[in-house]
Amino acid sequence: SANALIDPRGYYAPVFHEDQPERIPGPDAGDYAGLPINAANRERGDTWNASYITLPERQCIPHSANYGIRGVGALWISDVRDPQTTALIKYETMIVAYSAHRDIWMDGRAHPPESAPHTFQGFSTGRWEGDALVVTTTHLKPSYIRRNGLVASDKARLTERFIRHDDILNHVMILEDPVYLTEPLVKTTLYRVMAQPALNAYPCRPAVEIPREKGVIPHNPFQDDSASREYAAANGLPLNGVRGGAITALPEFVDIMDKTPPPTPKR
Repeated sequence: SANALIDPRGYYAPVFHEDQPERIPGPDAGDYAGLPINAANRERGDTWNASYITLPERQCIPHSANYGIRGVGALWISDVRDPQTTALIKYETMIVAYSAHRDIWMDGRAHPPESAPHTFQGFSTGRWEGDALVVTTTHLKPSYIRRNGLVASDKARLTERFIRHDDILNHVMILEDPVYLTEPLVKTTLYRVMAQPALNAYPCRPAVEIPREKGVIPHNPFQDDSASREYAAANGLPLNGVRGGAITALPEFVDIMDKTPPPTPKR
């Protein structure tokens, strides 16, 4: 049905009941536990260096729709209606980080062909399933799924459900990616209506944070799992657990988990 059973509009602040250490202060390098990544994504994480985002050309790139919603900033949802009929045309979302704006089309339009331009917010259409606003997003630019180098490709497909109960907005995200994920990645995020609505501007001007020779791109060597080894050793965890993969999220993983002492780093 095109008729909303709830009103998703409003200003919301994130409630950190899910994955709080991952979101603030962020995950350790080399920690991929519980994520359905494949070998290619694991390699992307291994070669990632945090200094990469200090490059001037990377500093003001916004988070994609699948990643920004998990951030620490406020969320604003508004609507746009036909001035003559008042029919709902779209919802608009704005996340404070990088002032990321997204259109969620509610007028029945189709998604463009695969060759159409991709953006960090993608192309989103919405529909109502009971009291849930279901949003499908395609045409996303490559971006991150975790703040330690794990990525999603431009072939990723994002399905979301926005469900509101009184002053609580529950966001459920399902990300599918044939390039970097072996199974869908599912995340939930809670938001609460803000008592004093505020959504500040987010001006971003690149600057030289770390002087480097021209052409230098921070990265780690290929086929180097040192970050995972260091994380496993520091926390007393099995290496095959922190290396991730869909099995590491399941109870039966304990049957194949390394029982040997935590590995020592190569470095």
